[in-house]
Amino acid sequence: MTTLIDKIAWIYVVDGQILGARSKGKDTSYLPGGKREPNETDIETLLREIEEELSVRIKPETVLHFGTFEAQAHGKTEGTQVKMTCYTADFEGELRPASEIDELVWLTYKDRDRVSPVCQIIFDKLSEMKLLS
Repeated sequence: MTTLIDKIAWIYVVDGQILGARSKGKDTSYLPGGKREPNETDIETLLREIEEELSVRIKPETVLHFGTFEAQAHGKTEGTQVKMTCYTADFEGELRPASEIDELVWLTYKDRDRVSPVCQIIFDKLSEMKLLS
């Protein structure tokens, strides 16, 4: 039986680098975002999670769907898949780690081995699009 983890993530790329976050006690970086609350839309989840994790406010009118990706969930038992629906968006405020986030990191394609399997697929897509150095 396959278990599916449904996550929403923010893709924020600047000068060929993508913003990643590392949670306290973890050695792998992830894209900022998280799981939805009951009855929450993708956009509501994105806005809430990014404000909780990064202390900034996503501008809802700038949100664009980037893609949906699936892979084996990092650190979970075989057969546990993560479905990550990704969005780009502009924001207001100053990026800084909050909640369970220990640090923010700027990653390039060379850092692909430092991220989860689903993020590796996203890195491949960004690289193909010439957006990631």
